Amino acid sequence: MAKKLIDVMDTTFRDGFQSVFGGRVLMNDFFPAVEAAKNAGITHFEFGGGARFQSLYFYLQEDAFEMMDKFREIVGPEADLQTLSRGVNTVMLDTGSRESVDLHAKMFKKHGTTTIRNFDALNDVENLKYSGERIAHHGLKHEVVVTLMDLPPGCTGAHDVAFYEKTLRGILDAGIPYSSVCFKDASGTSNPHKIYETISMARRLLGNDTHIRLHTHETAGVSVACYLAALDAGANGIDLAASPVSGGTSQPDILTMLHAVKGTDWDLGGLTQKKILTYQEVLKDCLKDYFIPPEATQVSPLIPFSPMPGGALTANTQMMRDNNILDKFPAVIKAMQDVVEKGGYGTSVTPVSQFYFQQAFNNVLFGDWKKIADGYGKMVLGYFGKTPVAPNREIVELASKQLKLEPTRENAIDIADRDPRKSLAHFKIMLQDEGLETTDENVFIVAACDVKGIAFLKGESPLNVRKNSDMEETKKEKSVASGPQDYTVVVNGKSYSVQVAEGSGANISVTPVAPVAGVAPVTPAPAPVTSGVEVKSTLAGSVFKIVADVGDEVEKDDVIIILEAMKMEIEIIAPQAGTVQSIDVKTSESVADGQVLATIG
Repeated sequence: MAKKLIDVMDTTFRDGFQSVFGGRVLMNDFFPAVEAAKNAGITHFEFGGGARFQSLYFYLQEDAFEMMDKFREIVGPEADLQTLSRGVNTVMLDTGSRESVDLHAKMFKKHGTTTIRNFDALNDVENLKYSGERIAHHGLKHEVVVTLMDLPPGCTGAHDVAFYEKTLRGILDAGIPYSSVCFKDASGTSNPHKIYETISMARRLLGNDTHIRLHTHETAGVSVACYLAALDAGANGIDLAASPVSGGTSQPDILTMLHAVKGTDWDLGGLTQKKILTYQEVLKDCLKDYFIPPEATQVSPLIPFSPMPGGALTANTQMMRDNNILDKFPAVIKAMQDVVEKGGYGTSVTPVSQFYFQQAFNNVLFGDWKKIADGYGKMVLGYFGKTPVAPNREIVELASKQLKLEPTRENAIDIADRDPRKSLAHFKIMLQDEGLETTDENVFIVAACDVKGIAFLKGESPLNVRKNSDMEETKKEKSVASGPQDYTVVVNGKSYSVQVAEGSGANISVTPVAPVAGVAPVTPAPAPVTSGVEVKSTLAGSVFKIVADVGDEVEKDDVIIILEAMKMEIEIIAPQAGTVQSIDVKTSESVADGQVLATIG
């Protein structure tokens, strides 16, 4: 009897990179591994979209469309190349207009995509209608998604089989065109029994001809059990990754799953251990210089209490490393449980997972619910769609007061359509103002990346790849900088050359400096006296935008600078009314916690 063929999508080059490296892997570094994967018999790849779209422009000085074109050239015309899209957000963190949602599908089709997996973190079917229709309109396969997770202990009202059936029936009743159905658990927190019951329900509802697949992560340690349960229930496909970007925060390893199905009636796409071993060796060599954070290789028994997706977990811990606040991560994860419980049970997947993390971060940094994060606040107020259950009433009131917004039940895409800043005309003007071409690609880059897209197109975006060799070089530079330093000091009118070094065994020499004839001693000028109030950073980050100029008159609580930290825009406000006496930072400059940013007098 022939075995049942299970389609395997290799997520290595999208979700694997996102889950381990925060998406920061240069294309020419990994392309040899793509060739090796092709030679191993893999024909279905996740190769772009999601956070791997923006990360190329933000951190890698690379064009995602160029990367997609080259990927297609390597694997050939027959391979199924899949991307990830967030409903009306597409590959942005904010809701797009209908124009940009349409342009997303058009551009991804143009640049080699076969299938778009399309999800909404709130499981709001309204957010899937137009996005799904445009994907199909442009000749792409639409893999419609129901998003999964387990709720923290004691929480009820959503994320059970009945809730997923209601969502799936809503998709069917809406007449959204689709070619396959995916159940996506970005946090890997769903338990195997619920997976079995959910896939069984979907199979009964959809019939035998619909392709059903499960996507999960190893983050909570139950991914292989969930995949086996899904296959038992009738799933047709699963997602796997290759070492060293498999397991931990990523998908289960291909070799692990091949081992798990031994002796069963399932054939994982005809893949063999020998060929996959060769592929993985090539991939390991490609990535040997990349820093793998230890948390990326671990599973956590605490994740079901605070469901943090693998793709967001390492991105957040790496940003915390960059900002020297990684010590706060355990407290933030612990605070997430309360944030999820009160937020309306949106699935913890981008962008909602980031909203959860940002609010938990604020609760740790500023005190519980003292500062409502912009994204979280808009979510509970209804600006991204309808949450699975009603958010906590007190939190809604706090969000409304702090963000100065009223709750809404209007469709998110209708709100976006009214916003002139989200029109394609607006993005074209931004390009024209910078003397840049208004090609469809450039327009979409700016729509997705805003001013960072402009910076990329002007050749001004930063390169921020975490390689071991670069980190070692930085350590050496710091070591050299911390070596013996020569200074000239004046004591009782006499000059001395002083060498200063760290360590109790360091030799320190003090040598009198002969006066130079005809040169009078220099008295240091007194520091300027100012009555201004210093405006300081509230956390480490980088300067996203400078709103006020020196000489501007500002009122108390006016925004003068916007920082970016932890994927948040942090508004720095004037502590008093007055005149801006100084702006002490520049755009894109990194700043430390407590650093003086400006002075107001």
